[in-house]
Amino acid sequence: MIWEALGSAALGLALALAAARRFPERLPDRRLVLATGPVAALTGGLISHTVLGPGHPLASWCVALGFSTALLSLLLRDESPGRRQWRQDALPTAPAPVAASAGYGRNADFRQDVGFRQKAD
Repeated sequence: MIWEALGSAALGLALALAAARRFPERLPDRRLVLATGPVAALTGGLISHTVLGPGHPLASWCVALGFSTALLSLLLRDESPGRRQWRQDALPTAPAPVAASAGYGRNADFRQDVGFRQKAD
């Protein structure tokens, strides 16, 4: 069990080092990356050891590597800040309620079908 845990931690650390070296601009703080890799690998190794039982170190290491890869991929972010423009409008305008579209309680000079009030042509 101790060798499986050490192997899992070593694989996670190696993957975290490789990711930090390959994608330094797309990952957050290096300390977070270097901590996430081994912890994720240990978690994956522990889960696989619990499910498979003792005597399957290669399978445990493969699962540990998969866990570490999955959690490190969650830390990746976009290369360019211009691609995050969709987050600027977090609360889009709601469509008009059914009663308002039937003509109740609204001014005839305004349209509500586009999501905001504008003067009708």
